[in-house]
Amino acid sequence: MAPGSTSTTETSGTSEISTFKGQEQALRAGRLGTAGLLLSVLAASAPLMVVAGVMPTIFGPMGIVGQPLLYVILGVVLVLFSVGYAEMSRHVHNAGAFYAYIARGLGATAGAAASFVALVAYSAMQVGIYGIFGFEVSGLFQTYLDTEIAWWIPALAAIVVVAALAWLKIDLNAKVLGVLLLIECALVVIFDFSALASPAKEGISFHAFNPDTLTGAGLGTALCFCIAAFVGFEQAPVYAEETSRPQVVVRRVMFLAVGFVALFFALSSWALTVAAGPSAISEQSGKLGPGLLFALSESTLGKTFTDVLHILFVTGMFAAMLSFHNVVARYAFAMGREGLLPAAFGRTNKASGAPGTGSVLQTVISVVVVIAFAAADDKPAGDPTVPVLHLFTWMGNIGALGIIVLMAGASIAVIAFFVRRGAAGAQAWRLIAAGLSCVALIVIAVYTVKDFDVLVGAGPGSALSWILPAIIGVALAGGLVYGLVLRSARPDVHARIGLGNEAFQLDKAAEQM
Repeated sequence: MAPGSTSTTETSGTSEISTFKGQEQALRAGRLGTAGLLLSVLAASAPLMVVAGVMPTIFGPMGIVGQPLLYVILGVVLVLFSVGYAEMSRHVHNAGAFYAYIARGLGATAGAAASFVALVAYSAMQVGIYGIFGFEVSGLFQTYLDTEIAWWIPALAAIVVVAALAWLKIDLNAKVLGVLLLIECALVVIFDFSALASPAKEGISFHAFNPDTLTGAGLGTALCFCIAAFVGFEQAPVYAEETSRPQVVVRRVMFLAVGFVALFFALSSWALTVAAGPSAISEQSGKLGPGLLFALSESTLGKTFTDVLHILFVTGMFAAMLSFHNVVARYAFAMGREGLLPAAFGRTNKASGAPGTGSVLQTVISVVVVIAFAAADDKPAGDPTVPVLHLFTWMGNIGALGIIVLMAGASIAVIAFFVRRGAAGAQAWRLIAAGLSCVALIVIAVYTVKDFDVLVGAGPGSALSWILPAIIGVALAGGLVYGLVLRSARPDVHARIGLGNEAFQLDKAAEQM
């Protein structure tokens, strides 16, 4: 055995990955099963935040009554995407997920570009949630404790708690996320059934599933909002190195997650139309905004239930922040391990096996961004402009655009991967599904960029309509240039992009020669 090498270690009840680079550069295997992984990825979709915050926006300002049908359609698109993506997960186990798949299909330079897009996109989505979280918590203090606090105080406190939890074992994180997720989903389902039991004067109407309800200028914007609600299912491969039987568990979780999210959001958005009435849902959503769910809930289920719903609205955001934080930390870990970031990012905590340096990076980014937005906030306490309309909306839509781009790129990479391996015939139906999803995702990406001024609430001609989406463009271009530089200056590092733990075997073979 070469100097510095380690052997695979099996202990009672614990299976660990040991690599040529040492245990500190490997995520701990066997930590997550199907249930733990499913709960971790579903937490990112923040079901209650979508029902209370996103759905009224689509119904109201965007005027799309057919939102339930939109979730069904996008569910089909994302199932098609998952067919190829899940098959790829059987062949590539890497915490870099998106960028690893793209590297294996389209080459290391494309993988480098995807790695920076993924880091920026997921980081933006995670940081953005601190804005709405801080605003809602400050509102709870005002309502229930008659205490006025600035939104950035609970936001910074949440950053500290998220950082502490992210430093612990991923299976403990999964338990925290799971409890919060199950409770908020249960409460939303109770509301759904109460709405169907006590419909508005129009009765139980299926008008929201009529294709005619999808017409309108707000359709492109609604597509981006709705697909952002699904974000989370695609994170399953990020945890592949930490799951038991990743070739089975990862693909199973992806399909379960897409199916659950499509069904849950279609049912919940339909319940809102039934409770308010299809003819009144747009008007009420425009007036009440996020208060729509709570107003309808109080009228049928009472104040106590609605108060609990308010609290779970906040804890659901916290679960989403923790889930995204874990994903960003693992992308940074994978990039550090392969030389795309400094080597320090490619190490894990000895005690928990968590990617500690990547977690610290995301914590620092979060603190800097929240403080920057807080410093720019000259509005009175309780005004949502900066924390919600700016921090949450801007960052969330930057992240959504980046993830749409990554999914389209991954679909192309899946096709290239299997064609290059001579498996196009055996995988034909999966490649067709990947191609169809790619076309749909590109269309959604085009609509997203086209309507970005609407997405972020900027006026016509506002510089924000191109500056914000350009952040993803800069990350993509910067990653491509960096990949080309590595190919020329450090071909050994370039050759390892997307290989993950497999790269260690190259080191081992080289030293034994």
